[in-house]
Amino acid sequence: MSRFASLERTTSETAVSVELGLDGAGRTDVSTGVPFFDHMLDALGRHALLDLRVQARGDLGVDAHHTVEDVGIVLGQALDRALGDRSGIRRFGTAVVPMDEALVLAAVDVSGRGQLHYAVDLPIEIIGTFDTTLAKEFFVALATNAGLTLHVRSLAGENAHHIVEAAFKAVARALKEACEIDPRVEGVPSTKGTLGDAPGA
Repeated sequence: MSRFASLERTTSETAVSVELGLDGAGRTDVSTGVPFFDHMLDALGRHALLDLRVQARGDLGVDAHHTVEDVGIVLGQALDRALGDRSGIRRFGTAVVPMDEALVLAAVDVSGRGQLHYAVDLPIEIIGTFDTTLAKEFFVALATNAGLTLHVRSLAGENAHHIVEAAFKAVARALKEACEIDPRVEGVPSTKGTLGDAPGA
């Protein structure tokens, strides 16, 4: 069974298209008009072993907020669709990723209850042209639209580039683990038999 999704979203602010293959080799083709964000999406795809194509046009003359958030929305929706009914997945994934002095933990539950818990301390507000607060906005949109419970915490770090990149790589690694098919899992990995918004699923 191919776990693949292709989605497009167009608003007055952005036009975003995403193609996502869950069982890929980390091949990426990313163009958003925001160079540092492209770098982070490339890292996400490569370390989650997603075959990922992202094309986005946004109102960058205003700022990158709408572009980054809307890519998170569409990517989350594509991930949700590619996961299907979640049968056979591991469901949980955790990764701790170092990048030089930075160390970031990410934990994922493919719960169906989209929420982000984010505690990442960054020493500066801008990396290149990228507003560092947009990293959180991306992860909020991704988690909400993919139905993930996502925790991201910085454990150490002084360089903002290193911290944000470690965060994207940690999320990627945790996501890869959570979305993997485990041949020992029969059906949906939940005591309730479904992954959704029911507490304790």
